[in-house]
Amino acid sequence: MAREKWYDIVRDLDWTLSYVDYEAVFPEWMCGHGKIPREAWAKWDEPYKVTYPEYVATQREKETGAYSVKSVLQKSKVFDQLDEGWKSVAKVHFGAVSLIEDLAVYAELRMARFGLSPAWRNVALFGALDETRHAQISLFFPHELIGKDPQYDWAHKAYQTNDWAIIAARATFDGMMINPNVVDVAIQLPFTFETGFTNVQFVALSADALESGDINFANMISSIQTDEARHSQQGGPTLEILVEHDPKRAQWIIDKTFWVSARLFSVLTGPGMDYYTPLEMRKQSYKEFMEEWIAEQFLDQIQDYGLKKPWYWDEFLAGLDTWHHSLHLGVWYWRPTVWWKPQGGVSPEERDWLNEKYPDWEKNFGWIWDVIIENVNSGRMEPTFPETLPWLCNLCHLPIGTAAAPNNDKYPVRSYPLKHNGYTYHFCSRPCRQIWWEDRDTMHDPTVIERLLAGEIQPPTVEGILAWMGLTPDVMGDDAHNYSWAKPYASQPTQSVA
Repeated sequence: MAREKWYDIVRDLDWTLSYVDYEAVFPEWMCGHGKIPREAWAKWDEPYKVTYPEYVATQREKETGAYSVKSVLQKSKVFDQLDEGWKSVAKVHFGAVSLIEDLAVYAELRMARFGLSPAWRNVALFGALDETRHAQISLFFPHELIGKDPQYDWAHKAYQTNDWAIIAARATFDGMMINPNVVDVAIQLPFTFETGFTNVQFVALSADALESGDINFANMISSIQTDEARHSQQGGPTLEILVEHDPKRAQWIIDKTFWVSARLFSVLTGPGMDYYTPLEMRKQSYKEFMEEWIAEQFLDQIQDYGLKKPWYWDEFLAGLDTWHHSLHLGVWYWRPTVWWKPQGGVSPEERDWLNEKYPDWEKNFGWIWDVIIENVNSGRMEPTFPETLPWLCNLCHLPIGTAAAPNNDKYPVRSYPLKHNGYTYHFCSRPCRQIWWEDRDTMHDPTVIERLLAGEIQPPTVEGILAWMGLTPDVMGDDAHNYSWAKPYASQPTQSVA
């Protein structure tokens, strides 16, 4: 029988409940139907349809392609020839993403059970299979590299630790996938995150990986991205129904998810594109990619659904000039607290590139790097290492001040406090403060600093903090190129170039 004769009947098969109430099977707190009438979900229709045999055949081809390339490259010396800075890009990705793919399995399964349309539940099942494959392939590829570099073990380990970067990622993704009801999950995860931000992680990094010679990594994340494009279609039909019946709620979900995702990617991807990737291999700056692939496309997409530009849009665009530079500076300074080797990335040639792409870079960050360079070249390494930790934002868990720049008059380095129930919370920006206030029941998680002050970290020293984060001397981060980027400045004054 031809597929078109049976597909819609099977896809729309649903139960007529007689022994239990509808509310018992689809409770509001889990389903989130809110103001949407039950009959409205009959309109839910995914644009791309697939049967299980078709799905399996396609996935088999992808798996064969990815693992065949890996098998061939396993015997080559490609990995040994990769730049150490680029290897750090891959280590950040494996540690921060691998087990989040596993978390996404549970988010998809929640939609497969509590989705309010049988067609939605069917697509979510494919999504759960996709995410299972993503977690498996993201753990398997780095596993063979552990013998060469123990930092690759953090692909599996990172999410189980208290490392500050993982706490930031965990708080964001728990708030996106696990804590909300499934209507909110469909708009936050498949629509906002997967149709928007996975582009920067999978498309941009795939291009840089190929240029850098890391064919295995490029092949793996390209294989994953093709799945994202299919199951992310759950977001569109869900958003369309929510906009029709509760546009205010739809706008809020989009706005808050875009902001917290942008903050996280400014540390997850921004430094990798503009500092870790070898200069001659860079295709675009982080800002150029975000403007072309994220900002313009996403704005067009939400406006097609009748939604408005997020209220903080100007602040977000201004942040593309500063956020990831501030965070790169912080990550490099606090390098013992991460499981990769941050590349300084400010040699004279790299600095010229940064000044070309970001005209205010020298004014905001060049003078700080000059102090570091002078200390490195004078052999005064102690001031280049941390003695304590920075205060962290209560929403995004990134350091206060990294949503700004030192000489930025419009968005200065400062805290945005909020007193609630006698306790003062601190935030890196006005949007983080507002989002926390509105959704604190699903998005609050104590910061590392709050845990330190509460006595959870003992002894309360840098050594105690590193041990609490799970970092041992063999995996603690250090400069990727042993500070070679600073050497050219030894023969010239270290002053900012206007």
